[in-house]
Amino acid sequence: MTTSDIITAPAVATPEVASGAGCHGGRETMVEAAKAAGKSDMLARLEADYPRGPHDQPQSMCPAFGSLRVGLRMRRVATILSGSACCVYGLTFTSHFYGAKRTVGYVPFNSETLVRGQLYEDIRAAVIETAKPDDYDAVVVINLCVPTASGVPLDLLPKQIDGVRIIGIDVPGFGVPTHAEAKDVLSGAMLRYARLEAEEGPVQRPRGPNQDLPTVALLGEMFPADPVGVAALLAPMGLGLAPQLPSREWRDLYGALDCAVAAAIHPFYTASVREFRAAGRPVVGSGPVGVEGTATWLEEIGRAANISAAKIDEAKARALPAIQGVLAANPIKARVTVSGYEGSELLVARLLTEAGAEVPYVGTACPRTEWNAADQAWLEARGTHVQFRASLEQDVAAMIDAKPDLALGTTPLVQKAKELGRPAIYFTNMVSARPLFGPAGAGALAAIVAAQTRGADRFSRMVSFFDKVGTGDSVGYGATGAPVPRRKKPKAARPVDDANVPIGV
Repeated sequence: MTTSDIITAPAVATPEVASGAGCHGGRETMVEAAKAAGKSDMLARLEADYPRGPHDQPQSMCPAFGSLRVGLRMRRVATILSGSACCVYGLTFTSHFYGAKRTVGYVPFNSETLVRGQLYEDIRAAVIETAKPDDYDAVVVINLCVPTASGVPLDLLPKQIDGVRIIGIDVPGFGVPTHAEAKDVLSGAMLRYARLEAEEGPVQRPRGPNQDLPTVALLGEMFPADPVGVAALLAPMGLGLAPQLPSREWRDLYGALDCAVAAAIHPFYTASVREFRAAGRPVVGSGPVGVEGTATWLEEIGRAANISAAKIDEAKARALPAIQGVLAANPIKARVTVSGYEGSELLVARLLTEAGAEVPYVGTACPRTEWNAADQAWLEARGTHVQFRASLEQDVAAMIDAKPDLALGTTPLVQKAKELGRPAIYFTNMVSARPLFGPAGAGALAAIVAAQTRGADRFSRMVSFFDKVGTGDSVGYGATGAPVPRRKKPKAARPVDDANVPIGV
């Protein structure tokens, strides 16, 4: 399609959403507005792919960050945001804080342009201006909450302009529970586009040497050394690695789809799994953690790829003794609680358990899916409570009740643990930033636990030293520098009118 083929269609915005009230009106208000604006099918798809519960939604950063992160990490892919200015500021700030060095496009709007449908026209103009084949393979447009609730129709954008693919997605906070799952929203949309391209004819090969081996595609962001370790585990079966998802550039999508098996290492890539299945590829859950986890995973991958039992046994014989040796040399004698929003929380808990740790609780912001059901069953059989869609309150309550030697969790949980004098570390920055699979993963996790639990006495001394300082009535300083107790003033009587009813009631 060329730029002259673009269809013009006005957006439909309710006055409440257009005025900005919808941005603060709560999830139900935004959902009803989106349905009224013709987004019912999109919301139904999101609800099916990323189910909520047991409560409404875990606390996390704006979900759209996940999709933005995926696009910004790809070569020759431009990203344009359509949303409230405050949301765009927060998303771009967070993205650059996490190391993005790419420009993020932004299409501003106001109540008038939203109601008149001018926002869609402005987005279309921005896409046309950006889609230069010398610069980009694809342009991604992301609708945030207000444009989604207003019905801005990104599906009416052209599918390509001068060979540059156009990917429009809605990633509203009221429709996508976590930023982890938002990674799948964009990855799945790109995979679908790439799959349809491959079905139409020849496509570009991924960079690097051609692989004559059948391959395994890994779904989920992971520590950079982990794919190398997984490749070593697969080599005895005559299997190689396909490009990982989320991918680094568009042509990697073709290589991933050309795999023999897709491995849902992170279990929430529902839309991506759907595309692999549409391409006729089997999908295997869990991951190669510890001895039992690695053995089971290799068996399932081998069977899915039609590898002989002898080769599967050879792969296990090479991998398992080394993992067992590392676990035996680095036992974990500690009580650990695990919580996070990455999607690998259950795998980490499995590895900790195999290393000898007691893991009474695992909380994850992600949902239960068929890809983590086996991990859930394995952990529960060993006395671990697994909480899907965990809230911060549930994670904190479990940590307080379990009294762990070490808590792995989100920033607010770590803060609460340290206030109580318990060692705790941020799951994303510490655990996800180290290997998880094979012998390297077993050794890295043991080192983290050992280093942190050694500091338990230091935490206790700090809590004792600063006891009651800077909390409650001792918050604040007077002229002498000493804490000034805050005394509550008696409430003044409210003025009344002639009818003896408090004014303002």
